[in-house]
Amino acid sequence: MGTVERRRWRGASALTLLCATALLAVSAMTGVAQAAPMPEPGAKSLERVRQEIDELYRQAGTATDAYNLAESEAKAQSAKIVEIAKQVVAGQDRITALKNRAGAAARAQYRSGGMPAGAQLALSNSPSQFLDGADRIRQGEKATTVLLSEMNRTQSDLQQYAKDASAQWDKLEANRIKQEASKKQIEEKIKSAESLESKLEAEEKARLIQLEQEAQYKAQTAWLSTGVLKEINSSASESGKKALQYATAQMGKPYVWGAEGPDSFDCSGLTSQAWRAAGKGIPRTSQEQLRLLPKVAIKDMRPGDLIIYFDDASHVGMYVGDGAMIHAPRPGRNVTLAGAGSMPIKAVVRPDA
Repeated sequence: MGTVERRRWRGASALTLLCATALLAVSAMTGVAQAAPMPEPGAKSLERVRQEIDELYRQAGTATDAYNLAESEAKAQSAKIVEIAKQVVAGQDRITALKNRAGAAARAQYRSGGMPAGAQLALSNSPSQFLDGADRIRQGEKATTVLLSEMNRTQSDLQQYAKDASAQWDKLEANRIKQEASKKQIEEKIKSAESLESKLEAEEKARLIQLEQEAQYKAQTAWLSTGVLKEINSSASESGKKALQYATAQMGKPYVWGAEGPDSFDCSGLTSQAWRAAGKGIPRTSQEQLRLLPKVAIKDMRPGDLIIYFDDASHVGMYVGDGAMIHAPRPGRNVTLAGAGSMPIKAVVRPDA
């Protein structure tokens, strides 16, 4: 498939997605009108339920970001502790070797009656032997000084390693506490959202999905009505194409908070693994992706770029072109295509800038 054909295919896919969403919204509104000519008293409360559920899942997403960041930092700290342990072992081996050298010198001096061979020669009546002995004394003094200096430096290094290890353990414990707190918050938010949904009748649940789709369609339509697509016309980089290929291959897999694949993903787990598959390591969380990756203007957005959503940067998707993006939405949903403007855009970042 050539570049033009691929672009047309993406455009057709995005338009099909948007049209399908529009039809769902229209059919939903038509169904309500046929079932009850007068406005339903419960319709407004169901919309409030939808908003509350969305907010709970968004808060869970924020907590998931905090959990993932703490986990990522804990992994780095664990690796640092392992590296420090290796340095300690090497330092201890160095101390042992230096002590053996010092012991060998002491034993040699003992065998010579307590006087170094160089000193014995320095006391000789022969001028040549005297000069040779004096030189050996200087060399011995230098070697001893170097030996003592190395031992002191190595001992100092070992003390610093101990301090570093202690600091890393403290950070590791602090991150463990953060993880536990974030995990508790995630589970509470998801449980509250699921509890709200569980109280709905089957028809209300179906209507809830339609309300969700209508809200996304409304936001996407408003975004497109600005004419933004007229400005967005950049092509994907080679790395971006690889990242997109990975991401689209995950469509249909479930959202699971904290997951990085291969069977399930959370939002930043999908984007970070997609770019890892493209040969580019990027931060694990949407907030760190926003903080550390180069930002680009929306008009300069190209397929493969990451779209960061909401003021707290709690969600991320990957732009696929023609006004669409791919993302792992939330618990209870699967990796899917959606309108790039279906949620409030905070920023666009480029992993391979």
